[in-house]
Amino acid sequence: MALSKIAKTAFSRSQGRIASENCVHRMGLLRRGLPASQPYHTLLPSMMASDGFSRIRRADVFGVESRGISHTPSREYPPTAQAIEDDLYVEADDGARLPGLEPTKPGEKPRVVVLGTGWAGCRFLKGLDAKLYDIVCISPRNHMVFTPLLASTCVGTLEFRSVAEPVGRIQSALAGAPDSYFYLANCTGIDTDKHEVHCESVPGTGLPYDPYRFKVAYDKLVIAAGADPLTFGIKGVREHAMFLREVHHAQEIRRKLLLNLMLSESPGISEEEKKRLLHCVVIGGGPTGVEFSGELSDFIMRDVRQRYSHVKDHIQVTLIEANEILSSFDIGLRQYATNHLTKSGVRLVRGVVKEVLPEKILLSDGSCVPYGLLVWSTGVGPSEFVKSLDLPKAPGGRIGVDEWLRVPSVEDVFALGDCAGFLEHTGKPVLPALAQVAEREGKYLANMFNEIGKQNGGKAHCAGNITMGDPFVYRHLGSMASVGRYKALVDLRQSKDAKGISMAGFISWFIWRSAYLTRVVSWRNRFYVAVNWATTLVFGRDNSRIG
Repeated sequence: MALSKIAKTAFSRSQGRIASENCVHRMGLLRRGLPASQPYHTLLPSMMASDGFSRIRRADVFGVESRGISHTPSREYPPTAQAIEDDLYVEADDGARLPGLEPTKPGEKPRVVVLGTGWAGCRFLKGLDAKLYDIVCISPRNHMVFTPLLASTCVGTLEFRSVAEPVGRIQSALAGAPDSYFYLANCTGIDTDKHEVHCESVPGTGLPYDPYRFKVAYDKLVIAAGADPLTFGIKGVREHAMFLREVHHAQEIRRKLLLNLMLSESPGISEEEKKRLLHCVVIGGGPTGVEFSGELSDFIMRDVRQRYSHVKDHIQVTLIEANEILSSFDIGLRQYATNHLTKSGVRLVRGVVKEVLPEKILLSDGSCVPYGLLVWSTGVGPSEFVKSLDLPKAPGGRIGVDEWLRVPSVEDVFALGDCAGFLEHTGKPVLPALAQVAEREGKYLANMFNEIGKQNGGKAHCAGNITMGDPFVYRHLGSMASVGRYKALVDLRQSKDAKGISMAGFISWFIWRSAYLTRVVSWRNRFYVAVNWATTLVFGRDNSRIG
């Protein structure tokens, strides 16, 4: 009898051990990911039934806990297979149960969450005192782009890393402080009542779930999400045109330009096709479009004519603008830019784009413009993320803010940069989408946050009685634009009607380069830019097509 009991006990334990191992194996399959053709929560009942048991310990869907990210705690008692199925389904869809950073506790530093790493967000991060706040930055890119010099990277005047500054160098707390983090993700929604943002990791990361979703609680939220290129709803723009706002945009333009140059030398290419491949079209006569056209014409005059002698007479640059180029500049400077670009070989066309096709552009007057490279630079507008937010909107669709850059309808939320604009009741106009506007707003808000933190107003719902200081006031410092071949425009007047310095030519080009060299964020990148300029001056631009 005793031997029989011992045998039964041993058999029971071995069966339990086998069931446990099978459960771990099944959960391991779940973590690694199941076929996309069938949702994981629909496969669980069959998985449980195949092992002959229905009660197992709940799986940790989101992996191990790390860097302060919390998870939904496991139940004290194991649920049924159906409960597991329901839990996993809810975990994927219910934002309240997503993993993430929980609200700060008494005695901890308040947490500031920053959305975006553009001019406004990075200038704010740079000035924010990490001794007063824990900082969390959420952005789909981990660097700031020095956009005024981005056009120079398309033709090899500068290397790409010369205009990209890692966010960890801008705010060192993101790289080393124990409770400050940078997350490579997009913000998908904001719950202002719970003081938390919902995020989604960038696609293609290889995480167990794609997309991988999480949430971050905040005490103060700063929205600096930037803007998207304006296409005016014109058909075919997003499918066939290239933009010039990110480093990867410049890389795509460079690859396409050099590819067309090399393909045009292939035997058997007709003259018509050769002219199309080597026709570079720029849409938009603002500073970005003019500077890119100038860099491109300089590249053609100095490098293409020497290294691509077989096709040097076929390459052409056309700049299409609906009104006048550089409309924000003085009329004399606009005329100088027009004359200089024309002498440099840039063809100026006044017209409105009706539709963009794979190899040609249709204008509203019925004319057709074939192209091999098309760069679209017609300004910016609110992004889809900004449009989706249930926040007051300023004229033009931006997030509405008051004189202190606060979003007035919600608490502890601020907005700045290209995504924000003054509400009508403030009596202030919506500021232009310029780097200097965003930078000045970032500096102002960082100083204000530091003062709030010193007055113990950094926690959520604690800034009501804090003195905010003087409201934000913007004073225009002037505009500059390069037009190629060692020429530039400098307009230091605060407005078109104000008096001040406006000049063009080689001295203006020297001022333009000097000013931008000093504005580059770090000494490392200043050194890179200076060396790149010197190398290009002596040896010319590199025309290697990599990637």
